[in-house]
Amino acid sequence: MGRSRYTITEPDKPHFLTCTVVEWLPVFTRPETVEILLDCWRYQRGSQGLKLYGYVVLENHCHFIAQAANLNKCVSSFKSFTARKIIDTLKQRNAEMLLKRLHYAKPAHKQDREYQFWQEGVHAELIFSEAMMREKLDYIHANPVKRGYVNLPEHWRYSSACHYAGQAGLLEIDLW
Repeated sequence: MGRSRYTITEPDKPHFLTCTVVEWLPVFTRPETVEILLDCWRYQRGSQGLKLYGYVVLENHCHFIAQAANLNKCVSSFKSFTARKIIDTLKQRNAEMLLKRLHYAKPAHKQDREYQFWQEGVHAELIFSEAMMREKLDYIHANPVKRGYVNLPEHWRYSSACHYAGQAGLLEIDLW
C-alpha cells in the first residue's frame, strides 16, 4: 500500500481502513456486489486469521476495522479479489456505463489490466486506544444515518452496527 500516506504500521494491532471505488462510482447499490465484499471477509476470517471488528458498506466505499498478522497482505488480497469479482459481475450484468468509467479511470501505465476498480492505496489508521476504537466504530456505524439512509445505525443492512446492538447480522464479526 506504498502509494498512500497512510500505512499499516503495526499489522498485529487493529486498524481503521477505508477503501474507495475510483471516481466514487456507486457500485454497491445491488446486493450481489456487496455480497462479494462480505464473502471475501468471511473467507479471510476463516482462512487468513483476519479479525474484523466492524464494517460499513456504502454505495461507493467501505470502512472497516481489522487486524491480522499480515494485515497488508489481507487488505491487498481483499482489494484484488473483490475488484476482479465485481468487474466480472458488472460484465455479466452488461453494466457498460460503469465499465467504461472503470476503464477510463485506469492509469495509462498499468498494462496488466483493463479496469481500475479501487482507488490506489488504502486509508489506514492505527487504533491505539479503547476510546479511539469506540470513536471509529461509532463513526462507521453512523455513516448511513448521516447520509439519511436510515434512522438508526443498526437498520443499515450492510453494517456491523446490529451486532453491537445485540442483533444478528449478515456477517459475523469479532466484537470489541
